[in-house]
Amino acid sequence: MSEMNAVAKEYQGQTALVVGAARSGVAAAEFLMARGARVVLTDTKSEEELAPSLAPLKARPFSAGRLLLELGGHRPESFRACDLVVVSPGVPLTLPMFEKSRAAGIPILAEVELASRHIRGKILGITGSNGKTTTTALVTELLRGAGLHGYAAGNIGFPLISFAEASAPDDLYVVELSSFQLEGILQFRPLVAAILNLTPDHLDRYDDFAGYIGAKRRIFMNQTRSDFAVLNRDDPRTAAMAEQVSARPVLFSRRGEVAHGTCVRAGRVVFRDHGAQTDLFAADDIRLKGSHNLENVLAGAAIALLAGAAPDSLGTVVRAFTGVEHRLEWVAEIDGVEYFNDSKATNVDAAIKSLEAFPRNILLIAGGRDKGGDFLPLRQLVAQRVKHVILLGEAAGKIREALSGVVETSEAASLPEAVHLAARSAAPGDVVLLAPACASFDMFQNYEHRGRVFKETVRGMMPR
Repeated sequence: MSEMNAVAKEYQGQTALVVGAARSGVAAAEFLMARGARVVLTDTKSEEELAPSLAPLKARPFSAGRLLLELGGHRPESFRACDLVVVSPGVPLTLPMFEKSRAAGIPILAEVELASRHIRGKILGITGSNGKTTTTALVTELLRGAGLHGYAAGNIGFPLISFAEASAPDDLYVVELSSFQLEGILQFRPLVAAILNLTPDHLDRYDDFAGYIGAKRRIFMNQTRSDFAVLNRDDPRTAAMAEQVSARPVLFSRRGEVAHGTCVRAGRVVFRDHGAQTDLFAADDIRLKGSHNLENVLAGAAIALLAGAAPDSLGTVVRAFTGVEHRLEWVAEIDGVEYFNDSKATNVDAAIKSLEAFPRNILLIAGGRDKGGDFLPLRQLVAQRVKHVILLGEAAGKIREALSGVVETSEAASLPEAVHLAARSAAPGDVVLLAPACASFDMFQNYEHRGRVFKETVRGMMPR
């Protein structure tokens, strides 16, 4: 029997329950069926709602007789009548149905956990409250610029499991990881694991901030001394972890020097290794706005170097890197007013970092679904830099109350209306900034959908 056929039968005779029929769940279902499993794919959404994502899966020849759809709600009996459960990132592991699987001794795995058991190649894991997408994209480009086989996966690009079948030992998978994904890991072990920063987020899902931090810390739990933990020395919560992890700590700092890691000296980004120093590139080469993006680049450079990138290859990529879509993305200039899309700013800290990128004259569009955050930390920056705030979505009232007395606010029934309100209030030299500080799910499919609507509206106002 060939190795390929042996692998294909790995899950033969097993039933896998895949919870969540979005991108990660569909990719996991396809992988398991290709390897012989019978898959039960369950989601609270209806088959009609999920039709676009399910169509390619149902068309696969191996799905005949191996795919059972349970849509429009979960069936409790399926959680105890299977051999393993694979969970999509957006599904809370606290749901009561999972207790049935636990009581039956059935393994419950995140999609990234399943993938890590089959990926040939090394994993570089990146998490944190903010900056994950930008740093993941940058590291991928830095690896490719160094001639290495770098691939972005996880919450950016494709699910990690979709790479498993064709992966090779010299591949490097740069995986953006949410706290939700990290809740469901058991053996997942990245060669390099990074926590960029920690600020309150997803408090609608966790009992408290400590619970959220605990989920993030799981990224290090299987590492050994042969692995690396990349940590932000400027964030006291992550800096403290340097003494607690089993991996070798590598720090980055934009405010001071570090003994082992990346920092800025005399306007140059350098990598220091207990006395030895390697010059990388000028800090002014970084084209991304905001001091938080300096942190992202420092972290990204450290990760790329630890993964094997040549130091002299990094500068060229950094000078060309302009960021990712929906993250402080310049959209247009109309009548002297610049429009920026930061739809990815889905929490208060991300919105603060967005505001810090502009010194003054901001017309801020904010609001959406509240994630349990405190909007009061916005007051000082808003008072200093924002001319007017246009609010929308479920959290509009809560944000208005938090900003009471520091800025004039308006409310809009839709994002296009908010853009037009901002345009009418703006003067040449102003910045219209979408930085919602909230999730998008009250009005949009996701933050990408929200960002696209913003950009389409702005571009629709441009002179023909």
